[in-house]
Amino acid sequence: MKIHELRPTEGATHAQKRVGRGTGSGIGKTSAKGHKGQKARSGSKKNGFEGGQMPLARRLPKRGFYNHFAKEYTIINISDLNGLEDNATVTAELLKEKGIIRKIEKDGLKILGNGELTKALTVKAAKFSKSAEEAIRNAGGSVEVL
Repeated sequence: MKIHELRPTEGATHAQKRVGRGTGSGIGKTSAKGHKGQKARSGSKKNGFEGGQMPLARRLPKRGFYNHFAKEYTIINISDLNGLEDNATVTAELLKEKGIIRKIEKDGLKILGNGELTKALTVKAAKFSKSAEEAIRNAGGSVEVL
């Protein structure tokens, strides 16, 4: 069986009822909605409406704040760079390839200064902490901000 050959089971689907097509159709005039009332009106199914009761979304307390302007970086410590070979050019793509990081966040890579660096590396990243920048330079490497 191929995916284009799939069909719903016999009787599982039926044609949509066409309402409001004249009184002779059996479902004309009020279109099976009865006379007047809230459910007879158009747009009566307001999402989250609880019949005038205070909706759940407004009853629950609101907490916290989400800053959607905040930048998202993949964070890594300089101690994680010791596994790379000497004089290598370190980029986010290389780290992902080696399995040191799982994914590259939308704003790039940020290097933090936790741990010790023993190798001279050329590190290319979006951001560096001051201690990380210092540690990379002290180990004989260089820093490149992308």
